[in-house]
Amino acid sequence: MSEASLPSTDSTYNLTLSCEDRPGIVYAVTGALVEAGCNIVDSQQYGNPNSGRFFMRVAVTTGTSYTDLHRALQPVAETFTMQWSLNPQGAKLRTLLMASKSAHCLNSLLFQQRSGTLPIDVPVIVSNHTDLADMAEFYGIEFRHIPVTPDTKAEAEQALRDLMAECDIELVVLARYMQILSNELCTDLQGKAINIHHSFLPSFKGARPYHQAHDRGVKLIGATAHYVTPDLDEGPIIEQEVIRVDHAKSAEQFVAMGRDVEARTLATAVQWHAEHRVLLDGHRTVVFN
Repeated sequence: MSEASLPSTDSTYNLTLSCEDRPGIVYAVTGALVEAGCNIVDSQQYGNPNSGRFFMRVAVTTGTSYTDLHRALQPVAETFTMQWSLNPQGAKLRTLLMASKSAHCLNSLLFQQRSGTLPIDVPVIVSNHTDLADMAEFYGIEFRHIPVTPDTKAEAEQALRDLMAECDIELVVLARYMQILSNELCTDLQGKAINIHHSFLPSFKGARPYHQAHDRGVKLIGATAHYVTPDLDEGPIIEQEVIRVDHAKSAEQFVAMGRDVEARTLATAVQWHAEHRVLLDGHRTVVFN
């Protein structure tokens, strides 16, 4: 985050943190915030008795500069060995969108970003095909075609890494990008890449999940947005949504209904991440409302 992008006075910040649960955390954090001239306008916390981790999200208003507020919180963070971040509320996250041929998730994200309801800044769209170039042009966003074959996968991922560095990317969203990323890239992107799976995980993995669901006569279909990890479709889940179907619906109707669910679920997950509401707790997530 550059100093030029930081607000100077009368600003609202979101502080998020996690650490080993022990007495005195809330007292120390709130005390440091008040001492730094902050007014706490929202505070949420959760202690997981299973993992022994404590999670907190605090929104404050203050005339204190970002630099001074960060400095005031540093001793508390060190005392409790916290993983923490301090972010200006409303700051847009630099986001790279990736998609293959399906347009519904990409269009939903771009429309909401343009309308101002999704706090992301999208400098570039990446695809392994050219089908979505016209959509990128419509929204006035650069389109990069990076083809992927078994022989060029390593070169394609290096091109992606170079592009992320060039555009100062903070979040990668796989908006129906139908290529499996390497274990190395998934590891590097943990907690910074979101995928939409067109099924209600962990059921009906693999190809044609809606057709699998239709064949099994399910009564609910859905979608799952999760963080990308080296374990395919096993990453920490951020959001899920289901809708009811019945025996009269065809597999094609399942697909059409599923597209709407996928777009909504992915947009919600991206919004929560961009608003710093999602904290990792091992293979799970804590999501503050």
